[in-house]
Amino acid sequence: MDLDLRKLRYFVAVAEHRHFGRAAEQLYIAQPVLSRQIRAFEQELECTLLARSTRSVELTAAGKQLYAEAQTILATVGAAVRRVHDVGRGIQRLVVAFSTGLHVSDAIRAFTSRHPDVETDVVPVRWWEQDAPLRDGRAQVAYIRRPFDETGLHLIPIGREPRLACMPSTHPLAERRKLTSADLDGVRMLDAPTRRTSSLEEKFELIASGHGIALVPQSVARAYSRPDLVHLPVTDAPEVETCLAAPADRREKLLRDFLEVATATLRRG
Repeated sequence: MDLDLRKLRYFVAVAEHRHFGRAAEQLYIAQPVLSRQIRAFEQELECTLLARSTRSVELTAAGKQLYAEAQTILATVGAAVRRVHDVGRGIQRLVVAFSTGLHVSDAIRAFTSRHPDVETDVVPVRWWEQDAPLRDGRAQVAYIRRPFDETGLHLIPIGREPRLACMPSTHPLAERRKLTSADLDGVRMLDAPTRRTSSLEEKFELIASGHGIALVPQSVARAYSRPDLVHLPVTDAPEVETCLAAPADRREKLLRDFLEVATATLRRG
């Protein structure tokens, strides 16, 4: 069965908004048309993707799976179309993926000064599949944190940072100055195996709402500072290692130059 990309985009819009009206506004189509398209999509897939009520729209188990798959499908198609357009227009482009809290601007500025004719873009990566932009072709190089699938990647370790326990400001542990792993025994943890979230914003909203505690890299904690959350050091938690990563089978000069510039920028910093 062929997958209808237009209907897939419609489904993703509804899944993100959890509301047909707002999704229809984003897509510039009428709400009844969107509803019919989603119904037809469910019939084609022979499964229910959305649980509808008069007040809400929620993803079914099949809908959650499709939403997760759709991110990669649409990103891969979009990247392929952009590469085709670039070739047709004679444009050279380097795309850098990055995990939240990791700054790539210094390296991009240095690279651009050396290659002013090359377009540079950045792509944020989802915390549970950091190597995905390298696998699906959206990016040629990435600043990402271990652990991730290292198969077929050339890696340059570039730093380490501590992990902090993120919790609501009302949590019983929030008044402490620091914690150990033993302090977290029996505490409900919000992590990928127990509850995968579609974004860090959603993750921190769940933490603030009392759904659990999460261990996050220090730079992520700084990027998501808010008054209803507390971030405490966990003194015996393993540090997080950050790497520059690129596909091992790619040897083009632009990529080699960026890796050289990036590592030189890090040494100067």
